[in-house]
Amino acid sequence: MTTVRLPLFPLNSVLFPGLVLPLNVFEERYRAMMRELLKTGEDEPRRFAVVAIRDGREVAPTAPGMPDQTALPERGPAAGFGPDPVQAFHRVGCIADAATIRERQDGSFEVLATGTTRVRLLSVDASGPFLVAELEELAEEPGDGAGALAEGVLRAFRTYQKRLAGARERSLASAAELPDEPSVVSYLVAAAAVLDTPTKQRLLQAPDTATRLAEELKLLRAETALIRHLPSLPAVDLTRMPTSPN
Repeated sequence: MTTVRLPLFPLNSVLFPGLVLPLNVFEERYRAMMRELLKTGEDEPRRFAVVAIRDGREVAPTAPGMPDQTALPERGPAAGFGPDPVQAFHRVGCIADAATIRERQDGSFEVLATGTTRVRLLSVDASGPFLVAELEELAEEPGDGAGALAEGVLRAFRTYQKRLAGARERSLASAAELPDEPSVVSYLVAAAAVLDTPTKQRLLQAPDTATRLAEELKLLRAETALIRHLPSLPAVDLTRMPTSPN
């Protein structure tokens, strides 16, 4: 078992390998994380782990709230995640490699990272200025029939895109922009489809590519049928997540 110890960035969304992740970093705990990552040489990967939040807040409360107006704001690296942070997160996440970390004049950061490798969350250390996780790297196994399933998913995804384009009144990505390697297809579709966080999390933690693709085929067919009854849908880029305000 290969384990790594990395800074941990919890989000209210799921990061997949190959997906581009823009971040607007303004909380002090994540500013400290970025300052630490900037100590890494430019020729080395600046890696941190992203996990989806199961129960907690992406941004910690910073002022007295309802119903107790006198309550003190939460502080520290685990603010918003309860007494045992590991219980607040989904256990499978993704390593992110920060290609760009740009500090603004006010001390906040603009970050652009890309998902690389799936990981399983083993433990969380909240003793420092930011959360640090012990993680097990997860291999991506192809499973049985991944190639044929990928072809079916691509066909279903193109139909799904056409329905989305019609619902949004926007242009359709060309077929040339779509990959054909099964694992890449499975991650792209999981990221691009308009699905809730628990469903995306289930796809991320699928035991192999074939299982993920088979689930996506069912979802695409169901979602395509649903779109017919909806007047409009939010736009989703294929490989880029919306900028997340930590």
